[in-house]
This record gives sequence, C-alpha cells and structure tokens, in this order.
Amino acid sequence: MREFVGECAQCGKQIFCENGFLNGNIQEDGTLLCLECEEESTE
Repeated sequence: MREFVGECAQCGKQIFCENGFLNGNIQEDGTLLCLECEEESTE
C-alpha cells in the first residue's frame, strides 16, 4: 500500500508511506524532509 503524506520542505519531492515505512523524516517543527535532503542536512 502506498499513501501520499506530503512534500519535502527543501526540494518539493513527494513523500509517501509505503507498507508502513515513511520515505522521509518528520522534523521537530512538523515539516517533512525526504531521505536525500535529511542525509544532506546531517553531513
């Protein structure tokens, strides 16, 4: 099952929940980041 959750706050990529796995991360302020942008921000 694939469900649209929202868009990445940095790049605008669509973020989905696929089979219970969120293809992104929810930040403390409630915004969403895709996995690629999250990885860039931690480097």
